[in-house]
Amino acid sequence: MRIRDLSILIGIIGIVLMMVVPIPIPLLSFLLIINISLALVILLVSMNTQEALQFSIFPSLLLITTLFRLALNISTTRNILAKHEAGNVVSTFGSFVSEGNIVVGLVVFLILVIVQFIVITKGAERVAEVGARFTLDAMPGKQMSIDADLNSGLINEQQARERRKKIEKEADFYGAMDGASKFVKGDAIAGIIILVINLIGGLIIGMTMGGMSFADAASTFSVLTIGDGLVSQIPALLISTAAGLIVTRSASEGNLASDLTEQLFSYPRLLYIVSGTIFLLGTFTPISYFTAYPIAIILYISARNMQKKLNRKEVEDYQKEEEQQIEEVRSPESVISLLQVDPIEFEFGYGLIPLADTQQGGDLLDRIILIRRQCALELGVVVPVIRIRDNIQLKPNEYVIKIKGNMVARGELLLNHYLAMSPGIDDDSISGIETTEPAFGLPAIWIDEAMKERAELSGYTVVDPPSVVATHLTEIIKRHAHELVGRQETKTLVESIKETYPALVDDLIPNMLSIGDVQKVLAKLLREKISVRDLVTILETLADNGGYTKDPEILTEYVRQSLSRQITQQYASTGNPLKVITVGPTLEKRIAEAVQQSDQGSYLALDPSSSQMIYHRLNEQVNKAIQAGQQPVILTSPTIRMYLRQLLERSMQDIPVLSYSELEPSVEIQSMGVVNL
Repeated sequence: MRIRDLSILIGIIGIVLMMVVPIPIPLLSFLLIINISLALVILLVSMNTQEALQFSIFPSLLLITTLFRLALNISTTRNILAKHEAGNVVSTFGSFVSEGNIVVGLVVFLILVIVQFIVITKGAERVAEVGARFTLDAMPGKQMSIDADLNSGLINEQQARERRKKIEKEADFYGAMDGASKFVKGDAIAGIIILVINLIGGLIIGMTMGGMSFADAASTFSVLTIGDGLVSQIPALLISTAAGLIVTRSASEGNLASDLTEQLFSYPRLLYIVSGTIFLLGTFTPISYFTAYPIAIILYISARNMQKKLNRKEVEDYQKEEEQQIEEVRSPESVISLLQVDPIEFEFGYGLIPLADTQQGGDLLDRIILIRRQCALELGVVVPVIRIRDNIQLKPNEYVIKIKGNMVARGELLLNHYLAMSPGIDDDSISGIETTEPAFGLPAIWIDEAMKERAELSGYTVVDPPSVVATHLTEIIKRHAHELVGRQETKTLVESIKETYPALVDDLIPNMLSIGDVQKVLAKLLREKISVRDLVTILETLADNGGYTKDPEILTEYVRQSLSRQITQQYASTGNPLKVITVGPTLEKRIAEAVQQSDQGSYLALDPSSSQMIYHRLNEQVNKAIQAGQQPVILTSPTIRMYLRQLLERSMQDIPVLSYSELEPSVEIQSMGVVNL
């Protein structure tokens, strides 16, 4: 055990022994001064802490100091009653405060106790109680906020763990302060009782056992009692004040001195008003000029100096900002920063600024947060932060969406209009500006507010401009999600799984597959709009088959088969048959014969005429399905699925290609057509 730990243990044991073992008067005076010094140290530390957790030992320290103070009270009481003295410290405090008048001393002491007991202690106790209650009530919300930030990628797992730990410490601290404040309250009550005991007991002992007259006994024991009460209650008052400061510093970012000077004296105009008010009181009321005018002048001069400092600080801040911008432009790092490309960018013309300006009612930023959450739930990936900026080179009502610096979509909005899409039967009475819905390419018209209700009654789908942008942005993210999942993003996803499934990740990476191999499989799944949220099943399948092959195409097929329940629910509605376009045996045979093997894996080698014929036959069946109001789904055997997908990658990217092994046996399949050569 270290000397520091041993000394603390000995000190606490010594405090307990002080209650039963007599202490010499010189040592008692020395301990009383230590008690006052310790109370001052605690008060000053509480004033200079920036948050309550920086003084987390305070509840325990409050108990120790209260115990120490009571032990000193018992020792001084023993000396007062037994020896009729308690040392220079007690007698000095008693005679100095009473100034020769016992009644004045008693009144001052009682006022001090009342201030501590009713005002400071009671207030600190109430604040601690309410703080503990609200801290516990706010814990679930804070935990949810941390989980949301973690899921959105704003913080990592280590930061989330630290924030959770801080919340737990805050709850423990305020709970402990709620109980520790009762010690201060009990100490104040004990001080009053000890005062009565010393005074009455001293009079009785002095007159009966000491042979003193009533006047001499009253004079002697009153001074000693007042001194003993003050020596104990002044440190108690300081520590009670410290307790109040600790529990009331909830929304502060600096120490008490900096907060007072920055917040209380940061409005010089208000000091001018106060100065004028005091000046008028001194002029038009019986208050003396010599009392009011100096204060008014001091406030006026202080306000002028503060105003000059604020003006000077604004100029200095502006100059520093300009110098910093110049230095950033001159520094070589400024060129390097230009090389960084944002994963997703949303740029708009100046006419669409109200969409992003919250002061004008724009909620685009809130919608983007919801889009990132929706993509995390539907796709299982963390969408990077979307950079939003205006671009004067665009048309006023135009916007563009960029992926890694390249434009992938654009559109135009009319802010004071609504986008109306026909249900299939046009209503001639609905008039507007013809356009195309940007997300799905459907014909639509822009209508004004007066036409909105009529369009809704006619069955039109009416959407406001922010919803048009949000839908378009969501579809673009889903369509290009495979480009947004790189090795670093894959590593983040794998590390989140490793916390709960460490054996799975350690067995797979890097023994069987690298992070790059896993990333290729995830990208291929996302390219075909298959969610990777069930990452545990994906990694389990890769671990089962990674020892046989490293080909990402084949591994992806194994993963798709493991996700058969998810894929079935994605394309087949409950209780209804899955309507598909079936690949006939002749087409399957032709594709299987065109598969070629190489060192990098297998690939499809079809001549242009055969490819064109396959496109033509499949396109006929797809158009029939669309005209019938059905979502076209192509169904083929597992052996050729990935090669048929490669063949249709460019011309029919949005048409899902499934294999029989990717569907649950319970689902009913209904063929809408068969494609043969």
